[in-house]
Amino acid sequence: MQKTILHLDLDTFYVSVERLIEPKLQYRPLLVGGTGDRGVVAACSYETRGFGVHSGMPMKMARELCPEAVVIRGNAGTYSKHSDVVTAIIKERVPLFEKSSIDEFYADLSGMDRFFGCYQYASELRKTIIKETGLPISFGLSINKVVSKVATNEAKPNNQLRINLGQEKPFLAPLSIKKIPMVGDKTYQTLRNLGLRKIKTVQEMPIDLMQRVLGANGAVIWKRANGIDHSPVIPFCERKSISTERTFDRDTIDVVKLRGVLLAMTENLAYQLRRGEKLTACIAVKIRYSDFNTYSKQMRIPYTSADHILVPKILELFRNLYNKRLLVRLVGIRFSHLVSGNYQINLFDDTEEALNLYAAMDHIRNRFGDRSIIRASAMDAKTIGRMHNPFNGQPPVVLAHRKQ
Repeated sequence: MQKTILHLDLDTFYVSVERLIEPKLQYRPLLVGGTGDRGVVAACSYETRGFGVHSGMPMKMARELCPEAVVIRGNAGTYSKHSDVVTAIIKERVPLFEKSSIDEFYADLSGMDRFFGCYQYASELRKTIIKETGLPISFGLSINKVVSKVATNEAKPNNQLRINLGQEKPFLAPLSIKKIPMVGDKTYQTLRNLGLRKIKTVQEMPIDLMQRVLGANGAVIWKRANGIDHSPVIPFCERKSISTERTFDRDTIDVVKLRGVLLAMTENLAYQLRRGEKLTACIAVKIRYSDFNTYSKQMRIPYTSADHILVPKILELFRNLYNKRLLVRLVGIRFSHLVSGNYQINLFDDTEEALNLYAAMDHIRNRFGDRSIIRASAMDAKTIGRMHNPFNGQPPVVLAHRKQ
């Protein structure tokens, strides 16, 4: 049976989400990422690209290239929430799909032509996603993942493209060799040094010559340039871990600040667990010092999603890991061994007051954003992510810290 593979990509996803939250940002140059001098651009709007801005470049350089751009510190929790909505739509309508990243999907529509017509079905799916989420999305459709991915990139922004059977090589031929998935900056420069610019030239080269130049990767790149790809769509399974980290604008030994950042990150991840009806059984803390040496410790714990259980354990790991004589560049937290389930009452430790507090806090976050309520001891860390503020310039609700 002939394969039919659909590739879906949410256009400038982080930017699109921010514009959905704040419509005034439409058509304005927008940068999303770390806002300090050490930050990098996680996403940029099409309006900034004419200035030479691209994702992955230092934010400081991007601001210099496009000084009129609006800069927003991204919020992973917000983006995950919108990604989950898109995933649910695809899951409901597609029998076999792969989620390759937060904003990118593959779907195997093979055999559906006899019932629906794959292109029509993909078009309707795209329209549904746009209508139900408000997010722009593009797709490519062909006989394999590689050609479909290239087709999506050519269709952008917010469009669609089908490559008919037998047209894979002619479609790829006039494109730049940099359009081949797997060709990064280093490989691109190697190929350019050989005088290669267009994919057509690679198609005409012997495969063994590509292997001599690039080793085993040369054969893979040659096959992709010729539209050959047999990689399967890997069925989607839910994530087994969630994590977050913070790189400081300046290296620090301020223990109060470090503890506040860890507390805020733990609270946020715990809320993400509860919102997704997940529990964690393994937690880890990571520290990167100013000399770039990185260390981590992890701990197995009973399944939980409760702040008052997770926070002391995270701080305990931090105390055991932290070297007070060294400046800290980055701290991070990871929750793994995730399973589905709601937090169970611990009859020995929990109080009705504590459980009601979680319910109230999560209700506020669900309604106004995951940064709308924080503990006072985490105030210094409130810039970990973009503070979604529904109170028209007023500060978020702050809870005084009290030991349970």
